[in-house]
Amino acid sequence: MAKRKLRKKRKPRRPAKNWRKFWKLGIDEFNTEIFGVNKDGDLTATEGHHIYNLNDLAQKYGTPLQILFPFIIEDRLKDLIGYFQAYMKIYGYRGKFFYHYPMKVNQNKEFILPLLSEGANLEVTSANELWIVKKLWEGERFNTKIRVFCNGPKTHQYLDLIEELRGKGMNIVPIIESNEEIERVSKLKGDIGVRVDLNFKADTHWDKKFDRFGLSERDALNLSKIKNLKVMHYHMGSQIKTQKSILDAVKHGFGIYRELQKTHPSLDTLDIGGGFGVPYEKKKFYTAKIVSSKIIKTLKSLSDKAGIRHPNLAIEWGQYIVAPAQVTLYKVLSEKGIPKANAVAWYIVDGSFMNDLKDTWAIHQKWHVIPANNMHTPLKRTWLAGSTCDSDDKYTEGGNYILLPKLREDGDQLVAVLDTGAYQDALSSHHCLLALPMKIIAKDGTVKIARRRESPDQIGKLFGWTNGDHK
Repeated sequence: MAKRKLRKKRKPRRPAKNWRKFWKLGIDEFNTEIFGVNKDGDLTATEGHHIYNLNDLAQKYGTPLQILFPFIIEDRLKDLIGYFQAYMKIYGYRGKFFYHYPMKVNQNKEFILPLLSEGANLEVTSANELWIVKKLWEGERFNTKIRVFCNGPKTHQYLDLIEELRGKGMNIVPIIESNEEIERVSKLKGDIGVRVDLNFKADTHWDKKFDRFGLSERDALNLSKIKNLKVMHYHMGSQIKTQKSILDAVKHGFGIYRELQKTHPSLDTLDIGGGFGVPYEKKKFYTAKIVSSKIIKTLKSLSDKAGIRHPNLAIEWGQYIVAPAQVTLYKVLSEKGIPKANAVAWYIVDGSFMNDLKDTWAIHQKWHVIPANNMHTPLKRTWLAGSTCDSDDKYTEGGNYILLPKLREDGDQLVAVLDTGAYQDALSSHHCLLALPMKIIAKDGTVKIARRRESPDQIGKLFGWTNGDHK
């Protein structure tokens, strides 16, 4: 009897890795809903039916490269305004809602104009920011119905410009920040506001003990009657970590608002400032939809219990709106081994964290860092180093490590840093005289250059060197 040959059992095939899920892309809670991975392992961004390949853009325009997606700004602001207006209707809230964009978060024209198109009001903190508002108005880029809150220390130049624009019919609302400002600001005709330093500390990046902004609660409540005081403003800091901190501050702030209104019956608007967090660290975060519902519900309950009219509500969530709208790309130049560390190699990139992403160095910001190509290839535990000769020019994920593809000899490796649209542009510098990244705008399926890469001559002029100095 012939023996039958036994077939070897085949090992079951492992399912292909879901790289989109691995890199936490396409997820609303991480602000990555527009991002994906194509079949070649390249990072992509989707605008409706338009698809942008970030690897292709880097190859065409070079690196370092900032890519701005204005439609993200527009969509996030529309959604945010929609949340608050919807919950006001659902809960029977009789106050009005106003969004004020704080220009200090990003003053670039390419960020400001999309916000204005979706109905944003503005908040400025200096005479120079108000000068930009003046230029926009003179160029008929918006109508006079827009309202501008003026925070920050009031220099004579700043106050003169406020008076000039108010005299021309603009709705400019100066906010009293200190006792020294009370006399001059309170004499102005038209709406004014006051900023209060709440005796309440949120879980935030800010100093937990001291706040140099605004009047103390006692000084605010001791203000002599100001007949045109309309706005009470407070601000709890940047990147508030929990929704509890936001809601507890609303409750505390409303208590001051209620007492302040007894002396100033014209007061009708509570501005709860900014600080709404962004999930930079690839962790699930509270959402604007849930928090907006709770804010309106809380304010209605407190107002009804106190027997006062529902205050108009203003918010200044700038980082939340614009941070996800920009991605910064770098190319890895080389690698260097690291003995005895969480990471096994430094990847040196062709830009600078100290220059381009200042918060990496200033507040030890953690970022959502992923490859922009080779996203489905073997990975290595890395730390990133910038191109300046400074030991602080690095990104180590807080001492952990960043997973990035192993370097190959047959092509470049690109690194993408997400959520770079807030603060970094205004804070950027030229340490070691490095150029700022080129900035491009991806909109409606097309790409245009917003800022070209600086030449050595252009950078030299910033530091007083002219064409003839080297001769």
